[in-house]
Amino acid sequence: MKKWNFKIKNNPKELGEKIASELDTIKGLVFNLDHDKNDTVTFKIRKRILYPWYLFYLNSIVVNGKLLKTQTENESDVEISFNQHFLWVSVILADILLGLSLLIAVVSGKNNNASMYLIGAVILAVGLVLWIRIQKKYKANIQEYKTLISQILDV
Repeated sequence: MKKWNFKIKNNPKELGEKIASELDTIKGLVFNLDHDKNDTVTFKIRKRILYPWYLFYLNSIVVNGKLLKTQTENESDVEISFNQHFLWVSVILADILLGLSLLIAVVSGKNNNASMYLIGAVILAVGLVLWIRIQKKYKANIQEYKTLISQILDV
């Protein structure tokens, strides 16, 4: 999870309305906006993933944001966090755990088949390569969202 914080001269409700109106025109985004009791506005942005193979092509980051009122009038604190989509995390963890469990089974002697050693090593390697690839994609996707939010809020 990566965080991004900044201050902007506007109140949270107006900023929330501005973000909502701008993001409604962009197709393919899921956007949720919620107003709290104490003038706090929370929002969540992510790209819609309709098919599993979209994970490879689309930005798979979930953006959680808070617009908080400050002591100064007409000023807001903006707190935004970027998280990996749950589906990506579960795919990578399942792949790495499956590869490790196959390797542990071979090493412990429960399965002496040499092909199981090879299959376990390949599955583990695929999981590690996916993890490295997703970390690079994660940084690029965060920059994409930062650019979008900066253009909307005129930061």
